[in-house]
Formats: sequence, C-alpha cells, structure tokens
Amino acid sequence: MKGGKSKPDELKVIAGTFRKDRSNPNAPSVPSGIPEAPAWLSERASELFASLCAVLDSLNIVSPADECMIAMLASRLEEIEVLTATIEDQGRTYKGESGLWKARPEVAMRNEALRHCHALLSEFGLSPATRNKVTANKPAQQNPFAALD
Repeated sequence: MKGGKSKPDELKVIAGTFRKDRSNPNAPSVPSGIPEAPAWLSERASELFASLCAVLDSLNIVSPADECMIAMLASRLEEIEVLTATIEDQGRTYKGESGLWKARPEVAMRNEALRHCHALLSEFGLSPATRNKVTANKPAQQNPFAALD
C-alpha cells in the first residue's frame, strides 16, 4: 500500500478535505456516544480514559467502537507515569554486580511505552502534527454583494 494510513472520513470532514468520490460508501458506520471504561483498567487509567473521551468528544470523533483503543492509550499513559516516577526515585542507572554502571530497564520500558503512546495519539489526531492537519470549520464569510443578486 502506497502512502500513509488512511484517515477516517470524520477527520476528513473536520479538515475540509472530504471527497465523496474517494470515500467508501460501504464503510461501516460507527455508533455515536461516549464509551465506558473497561473494568480491567486501574483507577488512574480510568481517570485518563475519561479525560481522553472528553477531549475526543469535543472533537466529535469519540465512539463506543473505539473503547479498546482508548483503553490501551489510557493504560499506556498510566504506565508512563509509573515508570517515570520509578526513574525519578531510583535514577536512570544502577551499579551492577560487576561494578559497571547499567541503564535501568525502566528507561527502555518507558521509551517503548512513549513510542506506542505517540502512535496511539496520532491515530486519534491528538498529536501536534496530526492536529495541525485538522482545521475547524469556520462559517463562510458573508458576501457583501449578495444583496445585489
């Protein structure tokens, strides 16, 4: 497949780049509404889930069909918080049994979680690069010569 990932039609409508001739008329429609946090999320991840849903709702792109993706993102954000706290408390390195300094495994774990989190944020148009591709629909300026018609 050439090019990047296809954007959902909802994002194209918001961005003003939607073209009916390039859309899939048989694409499944997603239900509207705000999903509920899955029971497996921790208390902090559930708070992050609710916060993400509020942001996505303000962009009119939240759907119960995205529950798993939002839950995964919330879980990764919590993981980043926990790993960052560990790194801040214990440092980025430790002295191994051989006397050599080694990188803490939490640093690599956090880096991987950050990369995954960035990918998930981009999927929802929540990173600066993807947000700049989405523009708000502004009302058309009034034509001062419209009364002459």
